[in-house]
Amino acid sequence: MKKLLSFRRYFCFAVAVIFVGFIACKNNDGDAQTIIKGKATILVDESLQSIVEDQIMVFESQYPAKIKQINQSETAIVNELIAQKQAIAVLSRELTAEESVVFKNKKITPRITQIATDAVVFVTSAMSKDTLVDVQDIYDLLRNKPSAIKSLTFESANSSTQSYLDNLAGVSKSASNKIFSVQGFNEVLDFVSKNPNAIGVVGLNGLVEQSDATKAQIKKIKVMSVRNVKIDQSQSSYYKPSQDNLGAGLYPFSRPVYVLNFQGTKGLGMGFASFMAGEIGQRIVLKSGLLPVRMPSRIINTRKGILK
Repeated sequence: MKKLLSFRRYFCFAVAVIFVGFIACKNNDGDAQTIIKGKATILVDESLQSIVEDQIMVFESQYPAKIKQINQSETAIVNELIAQKQAIAVLSRELTAEESVVFKNKKITPRITQIATDAVVFVTSAMSKDTLVDVQDIYDLLRNKPSAIKSLTFESANSSTQSYLDNLAGVSKSASNKIFSVQGFNEVLDFVSKNPNAIGVVGLNGLVEQSDATKAQIKKIKVMSVRNVKIDQSQSSYYKPSQDNLGAGLYPFSRPVYVLNFQGTKGLGMGFASFMAGEIGQRIVLKSGLLPVRMPSRIINTRKGILK
């Protein structure tokens, strides 16, 4: 009997030690995360994945940090944030008041950092004779009204590019039978390149940060110019989505790129956002073809004479 009681005491003690050790490890992992070290997961809008990949690569080369990037549609990311499955995301918009209720109730104040300006781009087949598109025609199609545009194809059914255009057009979700969605950026380019009357809608980031898989496809499409009637209804000039036109406000479909951090603590999310908004991060944005929030400094040394 004594041996049995002794065994039970030993067993309970061992379980308690294992449990405390497990909790301590979890706490140590949490304590180990600072603004420049530790591990974190970041959800990224699928249309912005290239610029974030570049930022993570440089950030991890400078700090003892490991960031896992998960690319998803805007809707999927917002749902995961609301469910508090993840706390850091890169999106082209902030959460609405309704979406932010759960954080407000828990007294979590989000840290929101703009890191760049992206553009929603319209592409068509290289075989197409038409390279111009009118803002009003886009709105009319989304509103299911007669339009000179025959169709629009998006990267996914829940893409941020479609929700952005729907919001501008004043529709909750376009029900037009001329709106199509595929499964990703490459699929949009493939569909458009084979259908001269189709127009694809993608983010600028995917076009300027070309992967080996998309270089051949991009040769088969053309980027369309847009008439900016948002500035002047009599405007007759058409503009392409370049850094210069984004900076001058001439391209009508520009959108901010934000880091949304709902960690509620001074963790890796804060450090990574500060890095992307800082000198090095903004240089990466500039090189990517997107518009930086602030132009990186450029130091020029001059000399009085030519050195021999």
